[in-house]
Amino acid sequence: MEKEAINFLFAGVGGQGTLLASDILAEVGLKAGYDVKKSEVHGMSQRGGAVVSHVRWGPRVASPLCEAGTVDYFIAQEMLEALRWLHYLRRGASVILSRCKLPPTATVFGAAQYPSEEQVLSVMGSLAGRILLVEAEQVAQELGNRRVANSVLLGALSTHLPPAPPLWLEIIEARVPAQHREINRQAFQIGRERTWESSRPVSSSLPSSGGR
Repeated sequence: MEKEAINFLFAGVGGQGTLLASDILAEVGLKAGYDVKKSEVHGMSQRGGAVVSHVRWGPRVASPLCEAGTVDYFIAQEMLEALRWLHYLRRGASVILSRCKLPPTATVFGAAQYPSEEQVLSVMGSLAGRILLVEAEQVAQELGNRRVANSVLLGALSTHLPPAPPLWLEIIEARVPAQHREINRQAFQIGRERTWESSRPVSSSLPSSGGR
């Protein structure tokens, strides 16, 4: 039964709502009738620390952690963080990738080079079957609140999974403050409805990107 599990991995930096997004996905899975397990690791959000969360759905799920090489859906909220966790993807996995770039200190002061979008896509293409490029930050800014970028990504992800939109919206609205429900609803719907750029790049080398 373990082999029938769907493995999800969320990666971002502190302040992007990575853990909230994974909590929402876990609850959607539970409401849809799956056995669900979840685990998370997060750094110091004040310093842009790395945040990663594992979510697993299935008829019966024993472990909350995805093993390296088994992730089916990778939701990456930042370009460099997408590369850090690449080894968790199974070959042919789907990637929901935000075009957001938050350069770590090493790149800001010139000690290392932040990779270009082309380099990120090229390296990720060595494993991913499809990479969906989502303008999550841009949409969130247009809506007036950068913190709803995670709902944009959830909307894009939801188009690849069985649970219907009303269930997702029910969970989202229950998990965010009342004054932010409508903007999160809008962000989710845009994530679902907009046609995002899809990429299947070819692998290439990547320069040093430094640490956070």
